[in-house]
Amino acid sequence: QAKSIAFLNVQFLNDHEGQEPTTDAERARLASIEELFKSKLEASGRYKFVQIPADTKAKIAAGPGIGHCGGCEIDYGKQLGGDLAAWVVVQKVSNLILNINVYMADVATTKMVFVQSADIRGNTDESWTRGIAYIVKNHMLTAPL
Repeated sequence: QAKSIAFLNVQFLNDHEGQEPTTDAERARLASIEELFKSKLEASGRYKFVQIPADTKAKIAAGPGIGHCGGCEIDYGKQLGGDLAAWVVVQKVSNLILNINVYMADVATTKMVFVQSADIRGNTDESWTRGIAYIVKNHMLTAPL
């Protein structure tokens, strides 16, 4: 049976926000890799995503940040009825160096069951797409979580 995932968000850490503010293209890429992540996992038949009500999305967005909130990701996962809680963090070191990090925690055991990163070169639609697709194909779909 497919495991249910409470996908909490995609976060963007721009190391040089003051000098190079986050662009509309980067915000669009965040939405794009979230959609790609979800569609590839659902297409495998091994995972399904729970719906997150608008008020819960607003609460998540208001913070504290997922992954730095003392276990709130587990609380959200339980509240939403997920087997797993997941989130993605994209860190922009520069326009040449970025990394995509995927985190998943087992809601029942409260343990992290998946942490994987892909370094990408170039701040383009293609590099972001390749990075998230690589993690899903080569790490998430090769072994059960």
